[in-house]
Amino acid sequence: MQAWLQMTAADLGRGIGAGEIDPVALAQSFLDAIERHDLRDRIYARLTPERALAEAVGAAMRAASGQRLSLLDGVPISWKDLFDTAGIGTEAGSNLLQGRVPEHDARVLKNATAAGLVCLGKTHMSELAFSGLGYNPSTNTPPCVNDAGAVPGGSSSGAAASVAFGLAAAGIGSDTGGSVRIPSAWNDLVGLKTTSGRLSLEGVVPLALKFDTVGPLCRSVEDANLITAALEGRAPFDLRGATLADKRFAVLNTVVLQDVRDAPMRAFQDASDRLQAAGAQIETIDVPEVETALAQSTCLYTSEAYGLWRDVIEANPQAMYSEILERFRLGKNQSGPDYVAAWATLEAARLAYGQATAQYDAVILPTAPILPPNLERLNTDHDYYITENLMALRNTRIGNLMGLCALTLPTGTPSCGIMLMAPPNGEAALLRLGIAAERALA
Repeated sequence: MQAWLQMTAADLGRGIGAGEIDPVALAQSFLDAIERHDLRDRIYARLTPERALAEAVGAAMRAASGQRLSLLDGVPISWKDLFDTAGIGTEAGSNLLQGRVPEHDARVLKNATAAGLVCLGKTHMSELAFSGLGYNPSTNTPPCVNDAGAVPGGSSSGAAASVAFGLAAAGIGSDTGGSVRIPSAWNDLVGLKTTSGRLSLEGVVPLALKFDTVGPLCRSVEDANLITAALEGRAPFDLRGATLADKRFAVLNTVVLQDVRDAPMRAFQDASDRLQAAGAQIETIDVPEVETALAQSTCLYTSEAYGLWRDVIEANPQAMYSEILERFRLGKNQSGPDYVAAWATLEAARLAYGQATAQYDAVILPTAPILPPNLERLNTDHDYYITENLMALRNTRIGNLMGLCALTLPTGTPSCGIMLMAPPNGEAALLRLGIAAERALA
């Protein structure tokens, strides 16, 4: 049973289908592992054991009668604490929402339950999802699997830790500027940022609705495919026969490779070499509009985030972590005309980016230009917090600004990921590239 805790969600599902794994015993194994784990309170905000076991009983009955709902029917996963769970607190990592208990499940949770996935509980996160670091003194800061003294990446920090420490088969997170991909990269996981608008945000505590997306943090590209299908309420994509032969990848000759720290750069170069050895063609291209898009970030993100949360925040600002409060309040300084102009500029940049990259199957880049920052220094050094947070999200934010789908894969170097970005709603092709790249990088 201990081996179950490190298996992919797909392999667990196959084990259930073959009669080799009992869903009730599987759920209990994860609940027991969570209960025994020294870091459980830093990973899970609250557990849902009654729900998990009831759902596992249903999965066991379906398995016994040959009526399984999906390959993942009976597989236990975790949920970031901004997905509404009926009758269970959903506080988005903030004391501002302390005691908030929704009456209904989020739409994606309903879809996942309809596919038979088992809800283990809610994981800690950056406050209101507005940080790429995962540091949250307001509630709790989850651990990084590779460095006990570092942050795990955010904002889906607990989601990543739950998988990396063997306390969930997969985690469901959200990604507004990199919040699925950064914690996935820093904890050696696969993370998928879906196209904006593809997965429902109904019942998801918002940060910036025009950029918020839902996606999985997991152990394999196959898992990402299966879980995303369940969240969306559709059949998985067919990934059979995927290859890198004659695929064309572009590397952006722009800000994405500037100031990349030594380990992430070496990992990216080594991973690129392995992709080429597997048949991919890699070229460097100039897309200056990427920097134009990045320059719109402060106006677009803070205007929307502060606009959504202003009344709640200003009614009780002392309840917030000061760094997050300061980031939200940057939205005070943005005007309506500036916001409209920034969107017009971004739309033009999106068009230029699409034209420049249309002939390529994907754009590749280091997921994060830095390694996980030191937790203690983040707590005491304001300038370090600001620079590391901005650097952490710099590359991933491009995918959100350009409206793309994106996938991060482990490179084999601890806490270093390689990211593949594809056009909007290109998840099927992206996941096929991803599973072929995963084999090349293994």
